[in-house]
Amino acid sequence: MPDRSFLSWPFFEDRHRELAEHLEAWCTTNLPVDHHDVDAACRELVTKLGQDGWLKPTALDTDNPGPLDVRTLCITRETLARHDGLADFAFAMQGLGTGALSLFGTPEQQEWLSRTRAGKAISAFALSEPRSGSDVANTEMTATRDGDSFVLTGEKTWISNGGIADLYVVFARTGEAPGAKGLSAFLVPGDAKGLGIAERLEVIAPHPLARLSFERVRLPATALIGRPGDGFRIAMSVLDVFRSTVGAAALGFARRALDESIKRVAERKLFGAPMAELQMVQGHIADMALDVDAAALLVYRAAWTKDMGAARVTREAAMAKLFATDKAQEVIDKAVQLHGGDGVRKGHIVESLYREIRALRIYEGASDVQKVVIARQVMGAA
Repeated sequence: MPDRSFLSWPFFEDRHRELAEHLEAWCTTNLPVDHHDVDAACRELVTKLGQDGWLKPTALDTDNPGPLDVRTLCITRETLARHDGLADFAFAMQGLGTGALSLFGTPEQQEWLSRTRAGKAISAFALSEPRSGSDVANTEMTATRDGDSFVLTGEKTWISNGGIADLYVVFARTGEAPGAKGLSAFLVPGDAKGLGIAERLEVIAPHPLARLSFERVRLPATALIGRPGDGFRIAMSVLDVFRSTVGAAALGFARRALDESIKRVAERKLFGAPMAELQMVQGHIADMALDVDAAALLVYRAAWTKDMGAARVTREAAMAKLFATDKAQEVIDKAVQLHGGDGVRKGHIVESLYREIRALRIYEGASDVQKVVIARQVMGAA
């Protein structure tokens, strides 16, 4: 059984502990799914998660509005990731893809949320471009005003759920000011005329990813989310909520790696005795356990701080995301080492974790960028 003692920490309420218990039982019954057809697997996961109510926390409930509960998002991502990385992906993108609508959408735009929360529509967040990843201010895609419409032209890439999404939140340059201040956000239906899949992208841990082309995609003015020029603020506000959850997913991967390693060293004999009796092995297990607990403290501090009403948690979320993802990489690498040849055998759980963790150190703000963010926050507060 995985360590659940962290749920007794004061960051959580009884409802979070109950959620963790019920979701664990659901995951044991329903995960993992067959990943052979990744598009079909994602659709199946979104449908399952929605039907059983697990997607409700990902977006605003328009019938009972309130802030998103980041601790719930983090517990859910950690638990799903420990069982199935693709399930975590499916859950996370329902939240990230609709975050702008939850935080800034009009009532008309928020009509999508009942569908995404029920698993009846798949969402996507389209920010990155071929020449604009971490440097959002370098966005080149344009949205030109034409009467009562906006016309979008350009490309987006590395878009999660690209090709299977029913709606995209897209960021484009409207030109109110240079750089980041001249961006706006738009709600784009997946079947919009002129929106195409330029390329499907294959990565080491298969997920539905695509490069999207926008060939004069005409949208009504009502597709604008917030005000013209608010795009950068909207994107950063969404990431402020969901960046901590990336750390939570990494934490789930790391916990699974630690659990598998503890079982391995207890069962595997080396030089006539269980591996667990070797002091070098004990040292590895101790380091892994320390990194997992330290990451959990940072992740749930950031989530708790946001839930307590902090306007921004840029520093806390960046620390959580950076530390949890980097340390999960180290924990999983140790797990591979402790498993020997099995650790690099295709299809083994730790081999799968090794592939799953790498992207988390890049997306939603690469580790190097998080260091810049943290440094600026610390020096600016000094």
